[in-house]
Amino acid sequence: MFTKILIANRGEIACRVIATAKKMGIATVAVYSEADKEARHVQLADEAVLLGPAPSRESYLVADKIIAAAKQTGAQAIHPGYGFLSENEAFAKRVEDEGMAFIGPKHFSIAAMGDKIASKKLANAAKVNTIPGWNDAIESAERAVEIAKDIGYPVMIKASAGGGGKGLRVAYNDKEALEGFTACQNEARNSFGDDRIFIEKFVQEPRHIEIQVLGDSHGNVIYLNERECSIQRRHQKVIEEAPSPFISDATRKAMGEQAVALAKAVKYQSAGTVEFVVGKDQDFYFLEMNTRLQVEHPVTECITGLDLVELMIRVAAGEKLPLTQADVKREGWAIECRINAEDPFRNFLPSTGRLVR
Repeated sequence: MFTKILIANRGEIACRVIATAKKMGIATVAVYSEADKEARHVQLADEAVLLGPAPSRESYLVADKIIAAAKQTGAQAIHPGYGFLSENEAFAKRVEDEGMAFIGPKHFSIAAMGDKIASKKLANAAKVNTIPGWNDAIESAERAVEIAKDIGYPVMIKASAGGGGKGLRVAYNDKEALEGFTACQNEARNSFGDDRIFIEKFVQEPRHIEIQVLGDSHGNVIYLNERECSIQRRHQKVIEEAPSPFISDATRKAMGEQAVALAKAVKYQSAGTVEFVVGKDQDFYFLEMNTRLQVEHPVTECITGLDLVELMIRVAAGEKLPLTQADVKREGWAIECRINAEDPFRNFLPSTGRLVR
């Protein structure tokens, strides 16, 4: 087991990882930008290293600085938290190349699941339900209309590299498909530097339900039930709950087994989440896989009694999962709510208000 780990993140998730590390008797190293020198995660850690100025591109996103901090403090492993470098395959590989453990999935698993088009093809090969659609990049708006007609309206036009609701449009007719394709392409090019677009059937009355999975380096993968994240605003989650009040036990089992099949197909080692869209008749289709710990992981911990961060650390240290599928419990109910500050007088634009202290 590791004696010291570095947390390449800030705020709530850094505090969360530090809490588990302390419980396990592992020393922790925090990193911080100039703006965060008084932050709680800096105070909680055993050691702290300054990365640089406030902008994250000059601090939390600079792999060289994080690796230098880990080497300088003698950390044997790096936990990336969520956001920042958590799903950066080059960073995960670099950490391993430098002789440290990355407390997350292997770089090849991140790469396989990081591209929506490639991941859908992989899911098809692993016999995971996927939404009917066109999975190759579409070259023109006119071709997009032809494909949309073939699939049958309504369709969802999506950017391959999209996320957080960017590069996403629903079209109910030819005109909307034509305009939606161009809008998605421009948005994706500006936001992600990647303008590849694909189209799939839009599932009516959809629910967003995801399965938490956990794999180790010995080929074991289990699922820790589901989280329902259907209450959203601007395609971003607001309420997450576990278990889902909608799906049956049979659907839960089928979704869990497919999530495990996909994780095994990419040799997944660590905590990860397979997201599905579920229709009104409980038909479900693979959306994407998040190759990291998620913001909403505590609702899963509440109903299973498991510490996901501890399990991530143990797996990264080469240990076998300490439980099998039969050992996974489902007790009680948990809800997490994300508080979004918005200005109702400016058409609900996101706003933190003015910070005066």
